[in-house]
Amino acid sequence: MQAAPLLAGRGRPQRLAPEVSRILYVRNLPFKINGEELYDVFGKYGSIRQIRRGTSPATRGTAFVVYDDIYDAKAAVDQLSGFNVAGRYLVVLYYNPTKAQQRRDALEAKETLERLRANNYQPTKI
Repeated sequence: MQAAPLLAGRGRPQRLAPEVSRILYVRNLPFKINGEELYDVFGKYGSIRQIRRGTSPATRGTAFVVYDDIYDAKAAVDQLSGFNVAGRYLVVLYYNPTKAQQRRDALEAKETLERLRANNYQPTKI
């Protein structure tokens, strides 16, 4: 198992958990929030490289926020998880690419299974 990185930030070294990332995944956003309002909320914790809001019906109310510094991202998670924005409590998580890939794989397997069922596929019994 790999040890968490020891990084110096804001003048003091701090060991960060392995899941800490500069990329945050935000859920439960108000649907009508715009990019400028997101920058206002998340920009208080450090320099932001990019914000991507979900715009399709399946991704509305979500966003990815990418910070320049990992310590700024950690501060945002610590302070904004459960923060009330327009009557909605934010869920702020570190982006986990492995988990995202697992979701994509599961969705692909489900779609394949549904396609096979639609074609009346009958598995052979052994």
